[in-house]
Amino acid sequence: MSKMNPFLAIGFGGMIGAGGRYGISLFFDNAIVFPYQTLIANLAGCFLLTYLMNHSFIKSRLSPETFTAITTGIIGSFTTFSTLAVETVQLWTTSTFAAISYIVITFCGGLLFSFFGYRLSKGKQVIE
Repeated sequence: MSKMNPFLAIGFGGMIGAGGRYGISLFFDNAIVFPYQTLIANLAGCFLLTYLMNHSFIKSRLSPETFTAITTGIIGSFTTFSTLAVETVQLWTTSTFAAISYIVITFCGGLLFSFFGYRLSKGKQVIE
C-alpha cells in the first residue's frame, strides 16, 4: 500500500478539526459576551497536542502521515490563534478586564493543560 500524501493527510485532518471546532461553537449561544468556544478549543488542543507529542506508545503505533494528520491537521485546525486575537480586540472595546482575563486564562490555562497532557502521556499522576 502506498503512503498518503502529507498534504492530503493534513487537509483531511483539517476538515475533521474544523468541524469539531464548529461543533463546539454550536453548544454556546452567540449572545454570550465571553468567547468560551475558542477558550475550550484552545485548552483542549493544548492538552491533546502535548499528550500525543509525548506519548511514545501512541506515537510508535501511528504512521508519520497519520500522526501529522492528527497533530497538524485535526488539532491544528481545531485550535486557533487568529480567532483568539480577534476576540481579544473585540472584548477590549467593551471590557478591558474581560480582554486581559481572556488572555491570562488562555495562556496560563494552555500551559497548565499542556503540563497535564505531558504528565498523563508519561504515565504519571497529574497531581502528586
